[in-house]
Amino acid sequence: MKELTRAEEQIMQVLWKLQRAVVHDIIERLPEPRPAYTTVSTIVRILEQKGFVGHKAYGRTHEYFPLVEKESYSRDFLRHFARNYFGNSYQALVSFFAHRDDLNLKELEEIRRLLDETIQSKKSRK
Repeated sequence: MKELTRAEEQIMQVLWKLQRAVVHDIIERLPEPRPAYTTVSTIVRILEQKGFVGHKAYGRTHEYFPLVEKESYSRDFLRHFARNYFGNSYQALVSFFAHRDDLNLKELEEIRRLLDETIQSKKSRK
């Protein structure tokens, strides 16, 4: 799967949230300073060419919708990220975040809880 640029990802985040939108709907949900209509329209067409977005035409108006699920893109992006920055090691990735000073104790405990649940779930499937 192709990677998204920052601008493309910002628009995809809006489309994933709305599920269907015209360009004006997308612009309304982007942070200030909002890009011009033509800029957003161009980026949406690029997303269509990349296979991330589809559209339905109503006369001259186009309603856009995601063709790629957010979870699917997130999984592929994280896999690529782990491969390129952590030697394809999720252990190294988790270790990196676990040793960050900007994670507080509550966040670390929640991560541990999630990991414990996943470990128990995998053990019970054996």
